[in-house]
Amino acid sequence: MSTYQPVPYSIPYRTAIEIIETLNEHYSQMSSRRSVRLFSPKPVPKEAIEHAIRIAGTAPSGAHRQPWHFVAISNPEIKQRIREAAEKEERLFYEKRAPQSWLDAVAPLGTDFEKSHLTDAPWIIVVFREDYTMLPSGDRIKNYYMSESVGIAVGFLLYALHCAVLAALTHTPPPMTFLRVLCGRPANERPFVVIPIGYPADDCVVPDVQRKDLDEISTFV
Repeated sequence: MSTYQPVPYSIPYRTAIEIIETLNEHYSQMSSRRSVRLFSPKPVPKEAIEHAIRIAGTAPSGAHRQPWHFVAISNPEIKQRIREAAEKEERLFYEKRAPQSWLDAVAPLGTDFEKSHLTDAPWIIVVFREDYTMLPSGDRIKNYYMSESVGIAVGFLLYALHCAVLAALTHTPPPMTFLRVLCGRPANERPFVVIPIGYPADDCVVPDVQRKDLDEISTFV
């Protein structure tokens, strides 16, 4: 088995004040991020999506397996097929499968089985989790901490999109197995999340949600 050769690594030194100022600037920017369901059809250049995916691909992963694949879709026909399949599954979920506790939890957000964002947004990215890697020889290589790794990569992706002043939404229609077929992905990949991407519609509104305070999400000892 090959090994990674060590190489020098360093980052520019910053004072404590500079670090705090930088992080405060990032917080101010990210605290304005919202999940958007009303998108403008205004086009977003392919190069922007490519850069965002490159940034997502810099995320850490278990044993550096990088167990992710991003399918970026702008084709209206494919988006329409994905929407139709997603709405079919979502209708069943909302009407028959979802526990009442879930329905009560999302009621204030006003979500339902209609998913117009899947066709309105100029791009959707379907993120896949690679459960194992297939070698050209046909052998399998085990991957590790796939969900954790892909989750971090999705976080990087959302961060990059927001920094580029693009809106996004994380969408997980249950079950999502139909996405593997529609996206033409192999059996070793499992759909993880669907992310519509674009500019907010001119009449876009979002729920007036509040985030937990620092003392509610952290403990310092």
